[in-house]
Amino acid sequence: MVQAMINISEDTNQVLNIVKARFNLKDKSEAIEKVVLDYGEDILEPELRPEFIQRIKRIEKEGKFKTFKSIEELRKDIENA
Repeated sequence: MVQAMINISEDTNQVLNIVKARFNLKDKSEAIEKVVLDYGEDILEPELRPEFIQRIKRIEKEGKFKTFKSIEELRKDIENA
């Protein structure tokens, strides 16, 4: 675990206290970690590569997918495979 001394504003301190209380965390370090990890998922979510999107569109256009009108129809197809 890495330790760091940081300077934060009063507003930030209040937000951390709210996060700490809302999620029943032990200390502000856990609150900071929660906020950073939750926010990090949003900004670090990898985007799909354009080649992959084109490949999926091509597969959809070629009709390699089957559609079923009911679960029974799907079940029959799976059992007869």
